[in-house]
Amino acid sequence: MPLSIHQFACLSDNYGFLVRDEASGRTACIDTPDAAAVLRELEGLGWGLDLILNTHWHPDHAGGNAEIKAATGCAIVGPAEVTRIAPLDREVTHGDVVELGETRFEVIDSGGHTLGHIAYFDAVDRIAFVGDTLFALGCGRLFEGTAEQMWDSLQRLAALPDDTTVYCAHEYTASNARFALSVDDSPAVKARADEVFAARARDAWTVPTTIGLEKATNPFLRAPLLAAQVGAAGQPDAAAFGAVRAAKDSFKG
Repeated sequence: MPLSIHQFACLSDNYGFLVRDEASGRTACIDTPDAAAVLRELEGLGWGLDLILNTHWHPDHAGGNAEIKAATGCAIVGPAEVTRIAPLDREVTHGDVVELGETRFEVIDSGGHTLGHIAYFDAVDRIAFVGDTLFALGCGRLFEGTAEQMWDSLQRLAALPDDTTVYCAHEYTASNARFALSVDDSPAVKARADEVFAARARDAWTVPTTIGLEKATNPFLRAPLLAAQVGAAGQPDAAAFGAVRAAKDSFKG
């Protein structure tokens, strides 16, 4: 049976995700950006909560852990770095599997934004929860990791099937689209940017996305093709990615 996903907006630009394995009725929360919002959404759906699946330690991803655990009795699963702000019931790393009823989430190392960042991939339903590693038309800032680490992480995600549905944690797409247009004159990027701007004008969400769409239009996954535009011609792929990331960090558009 399929995995049901309930997405909701919270904080200033975060998305929260509640996921339910329909075969068992077991439910997980992907990160805890806003404890009150998570608990309110659970109540409205009439769902209990069995697991919190953290992607990384930042407060807008793990800051609600303690309050939600106290209210629901759920178990908390995540990378070791989450213990910087909250205890874990189970520490996971690349290659581990987390079971939610009949749904199996593969843990993927996606470090770079933070050193221990992970993603969760449901291969049967082809769904990935990627936290702040990959965004629609973007990627996370390198707060702790290196360009090489993040490039390797993005390549692991890019290797997932093209029809994988990708749930990222923030609504950054319009800003990302403006940057993409500044470094990439591909017709596909222009067409996607137009769609994004129209959607945001309607206050519509641009998440989720897909791996295939990101490979075709995301400047961070296309970095080797854009090396000349960002002053990295002839450089290794990771260096080209680093140059694109640095250009985005200073972009004012």
